[in-house]
Amino acid sequence: MRVDTSKPDYYKHIPLWKNVTVDEWNDWRWQLKNVITTVEGLEKVLKLSDDEREGMRRAVEVSKFQITPYYLSLIDQDNPDCPIRLQSIPQGRELNKAAADIRDPLGEDADSPVPRLVHRYPDRVLFLASEVCSVYCRFCTRKRMVLNKTSSQLSKEHDKVLSYIRKHKEVRDVIISGGDALMLDPKQLEKTVAGLRAIPHVEVIRVASRTPCVFPQRVTQEIVDILKKYQPVYFMTHFNHPYELTPAAREACSRIVDAGLPMMNQSVLLRKINSSPYVMKKLTHELLKARVKPYYIYQCDLAVGIEHFRTPIGNGLRIMEYLRGHTSGIALPTLVVDAPGGGGKIPIMPNYLLTQTEERIVVRNYRGMMSSYTAPTERNCDCSTEFEILGSMPDEPKRGKAYFDLVEGREFKLEPEIKE
Repeated sequence: MRVDTSKPDYYKHIPLWKNVTVDEWNDWRWQLKNVITTVEGLEKVLKLSDDEREGMRRAVEVSKFQITPYYLSLIDQDNPDCPIRLQSIPQGRELNKAAADIRDPLGEDADSPVPRLVHRYPDRVLFLASEVCSVYCRFCTRKRMVLNKTSSQLSKEHDKVLSYIRKHKEVRDVIISGGDALMLDPKQLEKTVAGLRAIPHVEVIRVASRTPCVFPQRVTQEIVDILKKYQPVYFMTHFNHPYELTPAAREACSRIVDAGLPMMNQSVLLRKINSSPYVMKKLTHELLKARVKPYYIYQCDLAVGIEHFRTPIGNGLRIMEYLRGHTSGIALPTLVVDAPGGGGKIPIMPNYLLTQTEERIVVRNYRGMMSSYTAPTERNCDCSTEFEILGSMPDEPKRGKAYFDLVEGREFKLEPEIKE
């Protein structure tokens, strides 16, 4: 039976926690002190079959297992395919290596000029500030990363990242991720965010964390106040199923949004978890009610041992086709494939453009109705401020101009730049 989280002491039906007070349960320190990391610990809460027990023992030998009491308490004991269970409990299938599996599926290591930094796009970087998570998702794309470095190691590597960003003035957007950014010690988190904000050319800081979903107790007022000081800061979170949006999770989201930090959600499309159009629609609606913008749906990466989570591309397109016609525009995320080998995020969507000529286009809607849109007779789209704006953007990539040379007929071929 699905867990009813509407009561503050809902967890007390679980014998292991029947004597835990509500104040203890809501204390992030208690949650972290009591994380479950072993098969034996898990069986004090969750019934496992013989096959599950043996599969888990094998799986935890090759990848770390950890789950907070809070997230574990959300599992429906009567549903072997409970979406919380599938995301968090190891299975023997994780030892299977599919033909398409890749150790570093996104090619991050190749685009890492210094440890902890991925610089793939010209103007933005990914700062892997921590390897540690409160809950280790079984579909994680970064299982290869080493875990639990000391604070002194972290500090030295963070300093190297900040030094790199200072030297590269084209970087205007930094994403602090991991692991989980909010698993850093608050002092280390503030040092990192303050260091970035002190760099004049860094315009936007994004903090990526799944704690509102799996460990909402960690979203303390102290953490929120730290981030609030260094605006503009955007908060990127990760909910995959509407059942994850409990009262505790909503409260964590409210604390973040009320501090003036816009929140956006990045889901991963996971087989048997959210691979239904109706589940995904419900998720986007619940996110909006929590003031979180559905941002991306990721096609599950080609990481080793997670093929059982992946869905055909057509399944994602079917979901997007349904969402387009059956919910509001602000509830629509973008479906993307993070291209294997470091190709970056590529949006994929149903084909609504049927024909395009110089005079008009023919399009269709989600129901199959077709319409034509006629081009205007005046087609000069030059802006009077274009060169003025370009003059304020000295690092604008030259290939942008080359593309327009191609479109406007000054060139007939555009070769991709090849990294040496």
